[in-house]
Amino acid sequence: MTEIEPVASEQALEVMKLRGLGALAERMGIDLIELSAERAVATMPVEGNTQPIGLLHGGAHVVLAESLGSFAANVHAHPWGYAVGIELNASHHGSISEGIVTGTCTAVKLGKTLTTHEIKMTDEQGRLLSTVRITNYLRPKPSGQADQ
Repeated sequence: MTEIEPVASEQALEVMKLRGLGALAERMGIDLIELSAERAVATMPVEGNTQPIGLLHGGAHVVLAESLGSFAANVHAHPWGYAVGIELNASHHGSISEGIVTGTCTAVKLGKTLTTHEIKMTDEQGRLLSTVRITNYLRPKPSGQADQ
């Protein structure tokens, strides 16, 4: 599991300790840097996440974005509930063939039943590569699962 920098709420640290990043995020090399319900930041290498012509795969942008939005939404729902994604929208603005991508997730709305986050992916020079919006539905945990 990725070690989170001190820029994480106690609630965020508890959620990550219980759940971790998940197998797909780990496989893609996502490194979580900051986490709260309001803001999450992570990096991901281009290498190993490219399409056949050598560009970062559009789906990799989406995996990074959905991971960040879901992490943040789950922090918002913890400890009473959990978040499930119900809508995702991605616009790709630029391409990259090497280096590191940074995803910065910002809360648009943190409600009682829905959260919406916007995630912007940038390259190492700060160029905007994609913008993603995710909406998560917040559900109560089934009885007996209060600690997951």
